Amino acid sequence: MNDITQSTWYQGHIEPLIAEHGMFPPPWIYQPDSHPYSIGWRMGGGEDFITLFWQWWNSAQMNEQQRIEYFKYFPAPPRWYEWIADAIWDLDPFEDPAAFDYSPYFERLKELGFIGVDQFEDDIGREAG
Repeated sequence: MNDITQSTWYQGHIEPLIAEHGMFPPPWIYQPDSHPYSIGWRMGGGEDFITLFWQWWNSAQMNEQQRIEYFKYFPAPPRWYEWIADAIWDLDPFEDPAAFDYSPYFERLKELGFIGVDQFEDDIGREAG
């Protein structure tokens, strides 16, 4: 797929979701009972959605405050807070996953008024609904 065709494909899939939700929705709006580590995000419709999300997210060029407001507009289940921290602060925990510490980011999310941050561990351990 050339760049123009790819761009047209993205826009053709992104625009209807923006029209429906007012802006491009995060994964838990697209699939409300989903788990961030579900195989469904790495294949099929979930993979397509995540690809579209990151295409939209990167093109939106939001600053930190706009990113925070975006995620406050779409409240998430606690299981998504690592993913949210990665998106807001452009983190790369996969460089050294054993040494990466989300606790300062979780504290910041709590300070910003995100609900249920302390329930992350319990919620991430639950299977998708």
